[in-house]
Amino acid sequence: GSSLNTIRLLFIWLVSLSAALAQEKPVLVVGAVISQSGAHAELAAEYAKGIELWRDEVNAAGGLLGRRVELRVLDDGSQAVRTGPLYARLIRDENADLLIGPYGSAATLVGAAEAERARRVMVNGAGQASAIHGRGPKYLFQSTPPYGAYGSSVLQIAADAGYRKLFIVARDDAASQEMAEAMQTAAAQEFAVGDVETYRPGTLDFAAQVAKARAMQAEAWIAFGDVRDAAEMVKTFKRLDYAPALFFARAASHPRFIALLGQDAEFSLGAVDFDPRIGEPARAFTKAYMAKWIVPPGLGAAEGYAAGQVLAAAVRSAGSLDQEKVRAALATIEVQTPLGMYKASPQNGAQIGAKPIVVQIRKGRPVPENPLLPYPQWNERALIR
Repeated sequence: GSSLNTIRLLFIWLVSLSAALAQEKPVLVVGAVISQSGAHAELAAEYAKGIELWRDEVNAAGGLLGRRVELRVLDDGSQAVRTGPLYARLIRDENADLLIGPYGSAATLVGAAEAERARRVMVNGAGQASAIHGRGPKYLFQSTPPYGAYGSSVLQIAADAGYRKLFIVARDDAASQEMAEAMQTAAAQEFAVGDVETYRPGTLDFAAQVAKARAMQAEAWIAFGDVRDAAEMVKTFKRLDYAPALFFARAASHPRFIALLGQDAEFSLGAVDFDPRIGEPARAFTKAYMAKWIVPPGLGAAEGYAAGQVLAAAVRSAGSLDQEKVRAALATIEVQTPLGMYKASPQNGAQIGAKPIVVQIRKGRPVPENPLLPYPQWNERALIR
């Protein structure tokens, strides 16, 4: 009798097990095209790691809509032209349920066009150029701060300080020019601002620009370029005994700026799009990233992770993988990410929530508090001990 009971119980257990297995939901496929070879591979690798960390966290918490998330990543060899056909393959052959955009603006422009054609939602995680959203896409939503946002916070600081005359300088590269032009447009109503002064990469002497800024009695010097450029500007200022009331250089927040200038870096303002130490979402992400990858994350990693967070929040809000429902959710939700608050423009899906924050170099560290102004004259500076 007991052996018969055992067999009966075993049979019931097997039936219930097979029923449970039959009910197990299929994996939820998230597709992305990310350079794994070629010129962008190194930067794109960090972006991919951010997405992988997001996937691991989602799966540890039970998946999305009760389904385990699986990533399908294809390599475009750092060639933007290959991105479109690869997204078409993800949609058609790999059965991707959801899409995350590639690394970089050129690739995003090409890949997004394919998603748009197929009426498939894509989160633009790392395409910062305005051209991507300029054509008013319906299915593309940006989770990274756009280039145009890099000057908005410093414009507010200048306005609050009563500074009205702005001198804007920009390195001759697409990203810096876009940042500068967006600021010039935003400033045109309230401020006295001339043409953007463009300089060549590798410029070591900014005396010509200082002469122009002095001639227009500029109160704020606002610069978009790289770390070395920003450091050379400060060296030129010191040599010519020039100190505008406000000095902002986008790259002044970088540790190398302080390494290049020492104490002369003090009181400079810079922009931070991602800082592992600033804000609880960034700190929590950094802790998890370092637990998995050992090294601290950079902007690319935060962009990948934020793209996943935004996508997941939209799917949960929609309660479905129906592309129109997910699209409607992406247009209306707000999500805290390591890059700030995700909020998309209902017109074209461009990011309007997260903005780089302004920091000031004080005692050798970027400080995200209200800046001390004006930028001190060179003969008024005390040594920091």
